[in-house]
Amino acid sequence: MKKYKVGLIGAGGVTELHLEGYKEHPERIEVAAICDPNAEAMTRKADQYNIPLRFSNLNDFIRESGVDAAIVATPTSIRTQVVFPLLEAGLPLFVEKPFSDTLQDAVDITEKAAALNVPVSVNQNFRRHFTFDVVKGIVAEGRIGGVTQILFNNLFFRQDAGWRLRCERHALSVMGIHWFDGFRQILGSEAVAVTSLMSSSSAIECAGETDATVQVAFENGAFATYVQSFSSPYPRTEMIVIGETGTLACGHRSVELYRTGQQAPETAWSNDVSRETATYEGLNHLLTSLETGIEAPNSARDNLKTVAILDAAYRSAQQRRTITLDRGVLV
Repeated sequence: MKKYKVGLIGAGGVTELHLEGYKEHPERIEVAAICDPNAEAMTRKADQYNIPLRFSNLNDFIRESGVDAAIVATPTSIRTQVVFPLLEAGLPLFVEKPFSDTLQDAVDITEKAAALNVPVSVNQNFRRHFTFDVVKGIVAEGRIGGVTQILFNNLFFRQDAGWRLRCERHALSVMGIHWFDGFRQILGSEAVAVTSLMSSSSAIECAGETDATVQVAFENGAFATYVQSFSSPYPRTEMIVIGETGTLACGHRSVELYRTGQQAPETAWSNDVSRETATYEGLNHLLTSLETGIEAPNSARDNLKTVAILDAAYRSAQQRRTITLDRGVLV
């Protein structure tokens, strides 16, 4: 197994997921460099994880780090400013989600990467951290027949700080990007229409939305209804997947199968994949694609279909109409 030297762009809180996940796989990953203009945060993170090369300037990182790939964990507001120079330097990238603020930026990144023949993957770690991958397998086996609808509630109280407070796109950009991607994985189908409503609660300090309801229709006839709240003191995260012959009740750690006429679940599955483990697996998808030449399942091109749903949800709320997509792409 080949070992890769990687470098981190960004030293914020999300880098913990990466560094904790990577340290369990020294045979595959060596974190050789870190870059952040905040010298204090960078030094603290580098000291904590024994990262030898430290940069406050991106151009210096590109010239001197000698890494095989870069992990981009910057705020989305400066994503293209960081990603484009790295792509032009030929560095394969593993990018935090959402990998841009807008669909147009996501398209620009994806097209530039393709033109330069540089692979980009996105850290959609909830594919494995939540039970999406488990449910995908159950559905593929035909255990509940064709899926007719998905009901998803994600309610909790979340007061962010720092750069997120200024983002015009908030709750869905933070969490919806996970759930939209998960719906795609379960259904193996792309969105054709998105309708949404959004509001911002005075209980939360932020520029963007805190609460939303979104309905997504898919090519295969299934639809997902999703409710998000950052302002609810009562926490609840649950997904109900209704099929023709059974229903799945899902949380982060378990999936239960219910049949008509049964009060107790017929079968149950567990899921214990941490966000850190799933983050390592996401990077490993990128590295494997470098070795095989086969596009990674979490590639930027694939993730465009997830960002398109996110973008359509914001457009729908703003324009007060249903937004149409064609094979997952905005019309």
